[in-house]
Amino acid sequence: MQGQSQQQAYDRGITIFSPDGRLYQVEYAREAVKRGSASIGVRTADGVVLVVDKRSRSPLMEPSSVEKLHKADDHVGIASAGHVADARQLIDFARRQAQVEQLRYGEPVGVEQLTKNITDHIQQYTQVGGARPFGVALIVGGIEDGEPRLFETDPSGTPYEWQALAVGADRGEIDDYLEEHYDPEATLDEGVELALAALASVNDGALDPEGVGVATIDAETERYADLSDDEIAEHLSAHGLLAAEEDDEDEE
Repeated sequence: MQGQSQQQAYDRGITIFSPDGRLYQVEYAREAVKRGSASIGVRTADGVVLVVDKRSRSPLMEPSSVEKLHKADDHVGIASAGHVADARQLIDFARRQAQVEQLRYGEPVGVEQLTKNITDHIQQYTQVGGARPFGVALIVGGIEDGEPRLFETDPSGTPYEWQALAVGADRGEIDDYLEEHYDPEATLDEGVELALAALASVNDGALDPEGVGVATIDAETERYADLSDDEIAEHLSAHGLLAAEEDDEDEE
């Protein structure tokens, strides 16, 4: 009984390490991320690509209300996986940090600095009693000094830099696909193709344009841009990734 009560104490307390050095609440937050729909980031020679799975739970839901892609600044985009409400709080924090940097120093915030500001904020919620960790992981992509940068934030408050990655559901399978097909010299369009193909690989090889979100940050213009459903459909059709039901509707 004593062992069980001690286990529950480690389990419930965010400020208490278990004997093997684990914070269970942080691990549970990571499990919440795994239950979220997938988001993918790809860094190319020409910029950064963010692709998200935003399939609606009901045909009555407005697709535009599914918040998975966010513009943090003109040159920075963020994709999320996990609790949407937690993601929204961190996005708002990131936007404030970007504006503070612009007002204080008169220059755009660095992608690495912004990511570390976010993860510093996340980390505070892993050691303060009466709070819980953020149950969300973010992919932060943007242009810094003319170079594409791509980062991940973890519920523990640790930042990682990547060439390509996935967060959320099916991360292992998508990462395997990215490792096999990633080309660091790819163009921005080729990066879009890779990210869509990686997402399709865990969705029966096909995607519905309305269930996918795509954003790019071009290294030349340093501008974040969302792709429209028509543009996404063109990419899917060009690479044989368009869902069969969409083809059937076009023929009718």
